Formats: sequence, C-alpha cells, structure tokens
Amino acid sequence: MSETLRMIVAVVGNAASVALYAAPTVTFKRVIRKKSTEDFSCIPYIIGLLNCLLFTWYGLPIVSYKWENFPLVTVNGVGIVLEFSYVVIYFWFASSKGKVKVAMVTIPVLILFCIAAAVSAFAFHDTHKRKLLIGSIGLGVSVAMYASPLVAMKQVIKTKSVEFMPLPLSLCSFLAGSLWLTYGVMIRDVFVAGPSVVGVPLAILQLVLHCKYRKRSVLEVPNKEGMEENGNFEKVDLEKGSLEMNEVEINVTNQKNNGDNL
Repeated sequence: MSETLRMIVAVVGNAASVALYAAPTVTFKRVIRKKSTEDFSCIPYIIGLLNCLLFTWYGLPIVSYKWENFPLVTVNGVGIVLEFSYVVIYFWFASSKGKVKVAMVTIPVLILFCIAAAVSAFAFHDTHKRKLLIGSIGLGVSVAMYASPLVAMKQVIKTKSVEFMPLPLSLCSFLAGSLWLTYGVMIRDVFVAGPSVVGVPLAILQLVLHCKYRKRSVLEVPNKEGMEENGNFEKVDLEKGSLEMNEVEINVTNQKNNGDNL
C-alpha cells in the first residue's frame, strides 16, 4: 500500500513539475516572434538546466541504489530537454554581448556538472558518499532556483498587480513542491525533500499575493474601460461640436454669397 501511494505521489509530482518546466514556453514564443530577448534574463534557465542535470545524475543507479529514485530521472530528463532548449533559443536571438554572457555562464556550469559527475563516479565507491556529494550540490542549486520568484514577488508588491506573476505558474510551483516534499519524506531522502522546504513557503507567499492583489487588478479593469468609454463619448461630443461649427460656417458663407449676388 505504501509503495503504491509513493508511486502515485511521484507520478503526480512528475506531471506538476513538467507543467512547471514547460511554463516558460510562452516567454520563448514571444522571443521567437519578436526575434529579440528584450530584457529577459537567461540566468534562471541556466540554473534550471544545472539543477536538472544534477538530479538526473542523482537518480541514476551510479549514484542512487539501483532505481530507487527513478521518478527523479524521468522528470529531470524532461527538464534537461526543455531548459536546454530555452538556453539555445535565448543564445540564438541574443545580441552579441548577450551571447558572450550566456556562454560565460553556461560553460562553467557544464564544467561544474562534469567535474561533480566524474568525482562522484570515480573518486567514491559507495552510493552514500556519491549521494552526499551530488545531493549537497543539487540542494544548493535548487534553493537558488526556487529563490528566483522573489524578483517577481517584489515586482508584484511594487506595482500592486499580479500581471508579472501568472497564477497557473504559482499553483504548479506549490503543487510540485508539496508533492516532492511529501515524496522526499516518504523515502526519507533529505536531498529530495530539501529544495521543497524553501520552494513551498515561497509558492504559498505567491498565492497570498495573488489573493491580495487580484481583486485590485479586477477592479481596475472596469475603471479603465469606463475611462475609455468616457473618452469615446468626449470624442463623439467634440466631433459633433465640430460638425455643428462647420454647418454654421457654411450657412454664414452661403448667406454672404447670396448677399454679394444681390
């Protein structure tokens, strides 16, 4: 029964995490359409790529005992494909200066992963030490990745609008974090549960901000529409007034012409 429940939690957690990884596709559709990276930063996607690489490696039988952490391999394997795609798209449409910046961050990140993977595979000869090394690095990277929404939350508080923090993204973050925290506790793995200890409270804070500022955003929409309508009415009145003035001028001109003819 416990094994079945653990598998259900892992499968649903995989689905929520894939939805979370796929969320930036909207942003990159815009980048492709405009052929510009605008003011978007590539750093979160590079950190996300490193996180997926580390936890995919963590879940493989080289580090873990057999396939005890197979769910980590599946979800982070999908994450590698998506995050790598985001980095490539960003690099392709970035300016020359932006390309240099992406390369200067991505290359050291990949080197770090290769060194960590090589050390864990050849320097240590038991799964406990391998998991300790890769898990510790992965935990630090995950905390950095989960802390990235703080920028969006700061923007929400500043603008008093949730436009910069989509609700589906916040919900997926909360759901994925809660499920992986539950799964990590069930398998008694601190490196699986650890990142969600930071991620879940941040996701809850995002949802609280949605509840606080959503009504304000909704109330502002009718006012805006009302202003537009008032503006349209004023425009119509002005146009009507202009037409009346033109008619008066025409009548005066006609009367003058008639007077001249007489």
